Amino acid sequence: MKYSANSVWENKDQYDIAVVGAGHAGCEAALACARLGFKTVMFTVSVDSIALMPCNPNIGGSSKGHLVKEIDALGGEMGKVIDKTFIQSKMLNQSKGPAVHSLRAQADKSDYSKEMRRVLEEQDNLDIRQMEVTDIIADDPNESGIRKIKGVQTYSGAIYPCKAVILCTGTYLKARCIYGEISTQTGPNGLQSANYLTDSLKSLGIKMYRFKTGTPARIDKNSIDFTKMEEQKGDERVVPFSFTTDPEDVQIDQVSCWLTYTNETTHEIIRENLDRSPLFSGAIEGTGPRYCPSIEDKVVKFPDKNRHQVFIEPEGIHTNEMYVGGMSSSLPEDVQYAMYRSVPGLENAKIVRNAYAIEYDCIDARQLKNTLEFKAVEGLFSGGQFNGSSGYEEAAAQGLVAGINAARKLQGKEGIVIDRSEGYIGVLIDDLVTKESHEPYRMMTSRAEYRLLLRQDNADLRLTKKGYEIGLISEERYQKLLRKEELIQKEIERVEHINLGTSEAVQNLLKQYESTPLTSGTTMAELIRRPELNYEALAPVDPNRPELDYDVVEQVNINIKYDGYIKRQQRQVEQFKKLESKLIPEDINYDEIQSLRIEAKQKLNEMRPSSIGQASRISGVSPADVSVLLVYLERK
Repeated sequence: MKYSANSVWENKDQYDIAVVGAGHAGCEAALACARLGFKTVMFTVSVDSIALMPCNPNIGGSSKGHLVKEIDALGGEMGKVIDKTFIQSKMLNQSKGPAVHSLRAQADKSDYSKEMRRVLEEQDNLDIRQMEVTDIIADDPNESGIRKIKGVQTYSGAIYPCKAVILCTGTYLKARCIYGEISTQTGPNGLQSANYLTDSLKSLGIKMYRFKTGTPARIDKNSIDFTKMEEQKGDERVVPFSFTTDPEDVQIDQVSCWLTYTNETTHEIIRENLDRSPLFSGAIEGTGPRYCPSIEDKVVKFPDKNRHQVFIEPEGIHTNEMYVGGMSSSLPEDVQYAMYRSVPGLENAKIVRNAYAIEYDCIDARQLKNTLEFKAVEGLFSGGQFNGSSGYEEAAAQGLVAGINAARKLQGKEGIVIDRSEGYIGVLIDDLVTKESHEPYRMMTSRAEYRLLLRQDNADLRLTKKGYEIGLISEERYQKLLRKEELIQKEIERVEHINLGTSEAVQNLLKQYESTPLTSGTTMAELIRRPELNYEALAPVDPNRPELDYDVVEQVNINIKYDGYIKRQQRQVEQFKKLESKLIPEDINYDEIQSLRIEAKQKLNEMRPSSIGQASRISGVSPADVSVLLVYLERK
């Protein structure tokens, strides 16, 4: 952006770190930096859009619930805020094993945003500024071609000198909202787009992508006939997201959601109007998310399906707006009316906000280190949808890690990297920075190789120590965790050594659960491992059992029940760690390694992986190439 000489001025307030954007990534990044003692300024195009939920009214869901729990375990804020502002909560996949259990909460969108804003405004070391950042200021490249951050410049011409910048721009960069022939240069919910920063980033040599995502219409609750839909209630007993929330505080009267379905009439309306869809006419150039397709995509790609689920979800308790989950679209307004009104219960639907697609600029995340710092610009970090991901939870997780690592850089400490065996956050970031992606990335349980170890129920046991070492977890919370670990271990050992005979009480209990009677004595642990039994079921034959909190009981049960599988996965992790610990020198010259294939040399030179483990996950690098690399490094 060009300024007149008179308009450029330097802001004299002293800041260490600037965060660009105040969505879910920006909030976590700014809080982490400020809590670690650094003077932080957070820029947003509108202070009314802090922690905005422009699409679905949910936090959590399959695999995403894991991320929220991990954010909380590290000292982030998302879990605490949703615990205060949810209107319905549900544990998904309960019929399956604990590895895929995922918590999801319906949020009151307005309350969520207000509560997060309150937390930010009350945070020491943090200032909020409503202003568009237009330029990233960096010095000239050094001999290695690396630039260093000096500050940011805003639309008003103000220069804010700082030592680190975190980009959390979400879907705002050169954003364009589209439905039918209507195209507006705005961000989500009609908010101002950020039109200048892209050019500044390109001038720094940063490679950009153009992605798209979409959202369904919002419909007036008073125009919906719920008698034609299936009611979806929340869980009777609500489990909180945050490990610091008292479970009794989240037992509230919950609001219902509703399930209905599209039908052949719906699909016919869509098919007849595909030529008017910007998705299919070529008016939208950005790539959309594979795992959250528009209704047009679903109808075209799954022609054999005669119906698709539609979830009607409240946007909050202070509004009549209902979110039409599963029917995002960019079709023209008249087609939207016809399409929605063909769905049972929506025959008289009144649209409050049209469905639309949004196109925006983001980066190729392979330009980042696994600390989320740009390889080519020292002190420039990046998090959230700007990194080519989708979803509030993925954004918050990246924002937290980017914030932590920006602070650690200024502390003169090594960056924190959560690896794939430690958390879903590790899987998310490793996938983004290692694997080429031409569509918005979505977290899924299937992406985590060690998901039996990375359960949402043990996120605190996995990551709270790390959060404590970073400085985001209090001493009190850390000591509480150590006590919990001790209780779990003691109880597992006790149960492993309790011998049960063939007494009448034991046999009657087994009969009650339709379990095979005992012919000889066994341990209580062995009975817990039976599919039809668990730790709690055996309480009547365990008179010396200590009184333990539910979260301790849960860990005891899972660890005993899945002991064999857990141990097998732990052995796999040991092998994984061996490759991750074999670091590759930063100055390595892949071209001089003769036995490497040309494609592998190209990919390795481009990506500059930090370890053999990361190198092995790069597309185009074969197991044979990895073996060659290992031999070469051993000879060095």
